[in-house]
Amino acid sequence: MIALLKAVHIIGLSIWMAGLLTLPIVMQIYGRRAEIQTQPGFDEFRWLTHYSYTRVVTPAAIVAISTGTALIFAHHVLTVWMLAKLLAVSGLVLMHAWLGHVIVEAGEGRGNYKIPPVSVALIPTLALMIAVLWLVLAKPDLAGLVASLPDILREPRGNAIPARFDPL
Repeated sequence: MIALLKAVHIIGLSIWMAGLLTLPIVMQIYGRRAEIQTQPGFDEFRWLTHYSYTRVVTPAAIVAISTGTALIFAHHVLTVWMLAKLLAVSGLVLMHAWLGHVIVEAGEGRGNYKIPPVSVALIPTLALMIAVLWLVLAKPDLAGLVASLPDILREPRGNAIPARFDPL
């Protein structure tokens, strides 16, 4: 069962990451074409970006995050590197949401919305993807980093962090 969960997680993650990388490139290239100024060209642009985002990339993100959450509980992996990974995944979710916003604005703007440069989406997305991959593969010991944080960030509301979560 866990092997199946891992396989589904990796498949969903692969589709989600591919979408986060290709959609900004497609929007940038397609958005510069002269055909987008015609109604059929604009319809094709809107259909391609909207349906790719809503029918492929977002469901893949939901599958990846759902199965990833199930794997966390199945393996009881509650370590500092996992929390750092979840923080990086949260950044990917924010990039996903921002990309959806750009797609809506480009679709509703009908040529009046200037699509941001592709690097605005690709650089943070690639950095977050590399961070997630590194954290998962290296499983670094981040206890020293946690110990260097101020006390207010290490203890919720003056209560000690439960021993199960305490990296020190």
